[in-house]
Amino acid sequence: VLTPNLKGLERALQAGAEEVAVFAAASEAFSQKNINCSISESIERFRPLIDEAIAAGITVRGYISCVMGCPYQGKVDTEKVADLAETMSNMGCREISLGDTIGIGTPLQAQNLVKTVNQCVPLDQIALHFHDTRGQALANLYACLELGVSVIDSSVAGLGGCPYAKGASGNVATEDVLYMLDGMGIKTGIDAEKLLDAVQFISKSLDRPPQSRVGRANLPLKTGGQHEPKER
Repeated sequence: VLTPNLKGLERALQAGAEEVAVFAAASEAFSQKNINCSISESIERFRPLIDEAIAAGITVRGYISCVMGCPYQGKVDTEKVADLAETMSNMGCREISLGDTIGIGTPLQAQNLVKTVNQCVPLDQIALHFHDTRGQALANLYACLELGVSVIDSSVAGLGGCPYAKGASGNVATEDVLYMLDGMGIKTGIDAEKLLDAVQFISKSLDRPPQSRVGRANLPLKTGGQHEPKER
């Protein structure tokens, strides 16, 4: 549950949430546009929230936006992303999700990002949250999987976006990611047919076509490859 402040945390606890999330940005300009404060101010806001959540036995996940580029200031310093990830990890976030909010990254850039962040945050605490605006998300994910990252954020039918990142598409589609992982022999435990049913259901309900390649092709999610499934 996304909890931007203590009031949000209170409501999440009342609802029985088992995990809450806090979010920061690697870009000062985006931080001001998105949550109306500087990066350092956002971190100070999170401290009491994270402490209270942990005291209540709730785990906290941290998100960092604009890790490979910002719609307002352009290039983002990878070292700055790493410093922010380390700060959030030290504050008590169990996992740090690195968000390419505007889908601007490329595979080598994504690998460099993960390698830099991994210098201060363990690999098993790094997650990937790549939007597919420029069609690079799957390639970027593959490049990072090769480094050992095993947690991927995705959205059914590629739904999503951001009001402060004009033109940005949704997060990488779950069905596209699953198709790739299945072809690589990586076992996820996801029922492919039920996932495709969910894609068709939500697309029909919203009266909009799926943003995924698999969804638009209306193909089975099994690749029929020769790989034996393996745990990741």
